[in-house]
Amino acid sequence: MAGTGTAHLRAPGEALLRVEELVVEFPVAGTTQKVHAVSGISLDVLPGETLGLVGESGCGKSTTGRAVMQLPRPTGGRIVFDGVEVSALRGEKLRRTRPRLQMIFQDPISSLNPRRKISDIVAEGLNIWKVGTDEDRAVRVRELLEAVGIDPDAAGDRRPHEFSGGQCQRISIARAVATEPKLIICDEPVSALDVSVQAQILNLLEDMKARYGLTLVFIAHDLAVVKNVSDRVAVMYLGKLCEVGRPDDIYAEPAHPYTAALLSAIPVPDPTVRPEPAEGVGGEVPSPLDPPSGCRFRTRCPRARDVCAQVEPEIREVRPAHYVACHFPLVGDQAQDPPAVSAGASTASR
Repeated sequence: MAGTGTAHLRAPGEALLRVEELVVEFPVAGTTQKVHAVSGISLDVLPGETLGLVGESGCGKSTTGRAVMQLPRPTGGRIVFDGVEVSALRGEKLRRTRPRLQMIFQDPISSLNPRRKISDIVAEGLNIWKVGTDEDRAVRVRELLEAVGIDPDAAGDRRPHEFSGGQCQRISIARAVATEPKLIICDEPVSALDVSVQAQILNLLEDMKARYGLTLVFIAHDLAVVKNVSDRVAVMYLGKLCEVGRPDDIYAEPAHPYTAALLSAIPVPDPTVRPEPAEGVGGEVPSPLDPPSGCRFRTRCPRARDVCAQVEPEIREVRPAHYVACHFPLVGDQAQDPPAVSAGASTASR
């Protein structure tokens, strides 16, 4: 699986956000080792599009979102936002770019300052950048709170601990939209919420996207959620990108064994039906301190062969607008059954 390459990127200049060969590594204190959190992924998002970034916990999807925000700064690669290479900006130039890039966090309650009133939290970005007069900012705060379904008269002077998780996430969305950003990174914004509330927040994000002309990167591990909100889906595994395409194509016929395994694990809303994991996929996720050579998924892949340990697959088009990084994809004109397995191919030395 998991390879490098840029075949899936649209033409330069079309995308609002373009990430090329992004690398994020974290040193391990007291050793010479590094955590390879993100290892050379590329992706792009067109204006008004929603990109769903999915994968199991620890695959690097949240780190990717934070690296786009320059929190932390990436180890390598280029990040171009609205024609400006933000990965090369420093100091005041980077600071002035931040209002156009905002983030919604996974835990809505802890992402809000418990000491501050709701109206002050939503107005903070406006106050920092001195947007309009005090009266203008007050009107803007009321408008945003009403837009996300919060009564400004009842909520404005209250503090975050007085609200439920779903209400706090609504407030977080209002805060993110306040500075009129072009792009919002949604870092698992519904994973901490009840299922009934998740649908409300997803519908709210769609409404806010249409009302304010937003572009979204929606990070999640729940593929069922991502399908409903995304125009394009990118699947990650252990710091690498393995599949990119339209959600209907990926969900109907996944091209990568890992994507097929994720889809097979989605619960069916029928108590008499038990999920059937993809055949042959098992084992533990390798450590990002010492990822496998070649394809990073090969140690768990039923289709792995010698070439998977020796050569890292590059992402390529297997069907129109459907890309995969796999030597033996499941679909497409290039799909083929792998040759007979060699002893130990799927667990070859690193």
